[in-house]
Amino acid sequence: MIAKTFQGLEEVLAEELTNLGANDIEIGHRMVRFTGDKRMLYRANFCLRTAIRILKPILRFTAHNADEVYEAVKSVEWEKYMDVKSTFAVDSVVFSETFHHSMFVAYKVKDAIADYFRDKTGERPNVRLNNPDMKLNIHIAENDCTLSLDASGESLHRRGYRQKTLEAPLNEVLAAGMILMTGWHGETDFIDPMCGSGTLPIEAALIARNIWPGVFGRHYDFEKWPDFDPELLDEVYNDDSEEREFQHHIYGYDLNVYAIEVANTNAKAASVTKDVTFTQQDIANFEQPEQPALMITNPPYGERISSPDILGLYHTLGERLKHAFVGNAAWIISYKEECFQEIGLKPTKKIPLYNGELECKFVQYEIFDGKYKEFRGDGEKLNKVEVIERPKLVRKPRRDELFRDKDKEPVVIENERFYGHEKFKEWEKREARKAEKLRLAAEAEQAEKTEKDAGDQKPKERRGGFKSDRKPGGFKGKGAGFKGKRDNGFKGKRDDNFKGKRDGGFKGKPKAKAESYPERKKRELKEKLMNNQ
Repeated sequence: MIAKTFQGLEEVLAEELTNLGANDIEIGHRMVRFTGDKRMLYRANFCLRTAIRILKPILRFTAHNADEVYEAVKSVEWEKYMDVKSTFAVDSVVFSETFHHSMFVAYKVKDAIADYFRDKTGERPNVRLNNPDMKLNIHIAENDCTLSLDASGESLHRRGYRQKTLEAPLNEVLAAGMILMTGWHGETDFIDPMCGSGTLPIEAALIARNIWPGVFGRHYDFEKWPDFDPELLDEVYNDDSEEREFQHHIYGYDLNVYAIEVANTNAKAASVTKDVTFTQQDIANFEQPEQPALMITNPPYGERISSPDILGLYHTLGERLKHAFVGNAAWIISYKEECFQEIGLKPTKKIPLYNGELECKFVQYEIFDGKYKEFRGDGEKLNKVEVIERPKLVRKPRRDELFRDKDKEPVVIENERFYGHEKFKEWEKREARKAEKLRLAAEAEQAEKTEKDAGDQKPKERRGGFKSDRKPGGFKGKGAGFKGKRDNGFKGKRDDNFKGKRDGGFKGKPKAKAESYPERKKRELKEKLMNNQ
């Protein structure tokens, strides 16, 4: 089976699967592979906090064109999974040089399934994008294809407790992953000074009491499968043997009064109001907590949520941490480096994470009392800054990544164990050959252009006679088929159809013709003689 997640949460998800009792766990890019029985499939959907969806592969094959995909999918005995009356939908993820359009791959899978039932029964099942009976996933990496059943249906981050929301809410899966990354499981108080709709405090309460995220009554797509076992799902749902008591408290603060109202509504829906308290308060008024506490917060970045003074907000946060959170640790996720600089504290750990499309950093600060020299004098020392770098993952780069910077190596993203190092080397050789062909073609084109430019610069030989190459528009002489603007039936304003004042039928006095110098002298002499008479 395959558990999908966000980039950066793979290791946390693998640890969750280990605690659930999954076998053969293998970490990949934004996913973790594992094996288990039907009970494990149900528990993975019900219990995992950092999984987006669970896939059950039913076919793995190699394809070099769309027809091979079609034939492989059509070879599946689809009666085991659905019937002709069932509706279905296909989701596709493609990283391949052969297959460029994921939607085209999805169409070929759809056609194969429809044609399979048409050949068997004479009828075709219908495609339904919203709430289908069967949701399928086709994943293609180069020429390796995996066809899976989607056991989750709706994304698992939709727990079911969020009744209201604000602009740009934090994803529940990301929130739970951030908390688990810190190693907190309810050992101290928990504080979020900018809680928004309350996602971090509510997820912290669920983790502290070890309440599974599936308890809120959501449905899963595996409930529509022919082999669904409702009694087994009830057994998984009713098993609360691993829940525990929480001896501390969780606090959420926000300047926005409506945000506090939304957070309280969501906490009530999650049944954690006993453990969580939300209060309207400005970060500038944050005071030292009475008990040891862990702080995790997601301040505005200035991207989706605007603020009149983002840098000033981070400066205030850093100032309150330094003076009102002594002896504790704070974790902050943000997007811009200048925001972290405004905090003004030395970080002890940096973890790259993605919040949606934004590449963020999840940064830890350990707040000590007094001056650093005094802190060291007591035998304490600040942990060395630990920058956690994700393992270099290998896959074929996208075209925009290839040509982003020709002086750098291609961006390497997919798991080396999954695609194989040798395949990546073969791809590099192919790209090198393509680049050489392009270079030779460009050189040939440049040489041809240079030769042409040199020919154009030579002086033209004058032809015999007085024939000029520059004929005026409308010239009708011997020029080999020359057609100017006024040839070939040109219909200008003063042609035959023109009805202006100077055409036939003009009744006014014609304008006097301009006389030449001899004519003028002759006229003046004649007038002088007439005057003398």
